[in-house]
Amino acid sequence: MNIGELLSQKINLPQIKSVVSWASGSGENLAMLWCFARSDDRQTSVNAIWVMTHLQETDAEWLLSLRDEMIDILLTETDTGKKRMLLQLLREQEYDADDIRTDFLDYCMSKINSECEPYAVRCFNIYAAYKMSRHFPELLSELEEHLDMMRYQTLSPGLKSAFHQTKTKIAKLKK
Repeated sequence: MNIGELLSQKINLPQIKSVVSWASGSGENLAMLWCFARSDDRQTSVNAIWVMTHLQETDAEWLLSLRDEMIDILLTETDTGKKRMLLQLLREQEYDADDIRTDFLDYCMSKINSECEPYAVRCFNIYAAYKMSRHFPELLSELEEHLDMMRYQTLSPGLKSAFHQTKTKIAKLKK
């Protein structure tokens, strides 16, 4: 299977599953997948990141090892598809109090109320911001302020859900 050629074309879910099967559990193949994710060719990089969103739970540690690189890419990315999928990968990760990148947290906070961003990007930013903020009361308060500003916007069902889920989690932490 020529993975580079496959990723450079339009792909579908069965093809994604076959690439996941090829890459999962193999450090060498996962490293190659990450190289494709950083490709200058948009189609190749989008497809590689899309495959990464389907990786098995057993590859979570490998994804965690790429966190800083994924954040670096995200902070400068303009392609909304890549941003959404990178945020999806970053949202799934756990954040300890001592491994929070403030530039990433600031990015997430700034995008929550950005009506220029697609709904999915805003939702994933809410979830990621919560995972980082939950360790610090002052950051939770800042997140709550951003969420409270959302009340004045028209929200999609997904944003409403992210809003309510996060507000509920914050309320539980405050008890």
